[in-house]
Amino acid sequence: MSGCVTIVGLGPGRVDWCTPAVQERIASATDLVGYDRYLDLVGQSTNAMRHGSDNRVEAERARHALDLAEAGGRVVVVSSGDPGIFAMASAVLEQLDQFPDRWSDVAVEVLPGITAAQALASRVGAPLGHDFCVISLSDVLKPWAVIEQRLAAAAGADFVIALYNPRSRHRPYQFADAMAVIGRCRSLTTPVVVGRNVGRPDESVRVVNLATLDPETVDMSTVVVVGSSTTRVLQRPAGSSVYTPRTYPG
Repeated sequence: MSGCVTIVGLGPGRVDWCTPAVQERIASATDLVGYDRYLDLVGQSTNAMRHGSDNRVEAERARHALDLAEAGGRVVVVSSGDPGIFAMASAVLEQLDQFPDRWSDVAVEVLPGITAAQALASRVGAPLGHDFCVISLSDVLKPWAVIEQRLAAAAGADFVIALYNPRSRHRPYQFADAMAVIGRCRSLTTPVVVGRNVGRPDESVRVVNLATLDPETVDMSTVVVVGSSTTRVLQRPAGSSVYTPRTYPG
């Protein structure tokens, strides 16, 4: 009898930011499938067998999970953040779409998690308080020209922009290029929130602006939130906050 695949989001790294529903599925799983680094974020005891892999084999990982479920396993595929945002939910569903006659009896469930953008926003206040978008700067699965086009459209429409996968050793220059695209539509005083390893012991969160943002301080463990024209830094004796008003100038 076929089992099931549950694709879960662990949140950004803190155990108490992982939902009870996700924790319950992990506790009852026979198999955990995921990128090795994300399996290390599972912060609860479990008897499930762990199947770790590299971060660039999403399709193979998805097929492996489905095969385990077809053999009767209660399989949990783990992602950091939310599994439906640049993560494994799409990878699993893509395999089901490509092979419609395979794994037909395997049930698939997706359980949400706290995204990196949400976690970072909560650390400074409410920079996502009005319309915003999320863009990955990785050009592994889409051309850089498409990324530039989307950045220009989002910046021109005055969205708050959350940037994932901003800068890697293989893409050291693209983050600066992306900020240049956004900068054509933003003041140099625009607030920028830079968060690295949010929710983990070595968390670092900074509020800068476009003029002082240093691309060298950004890597693949970083999420960057670029404010809109209305995003403000609120200075108070108890501490500063960043927020985007819910109303927009008419």
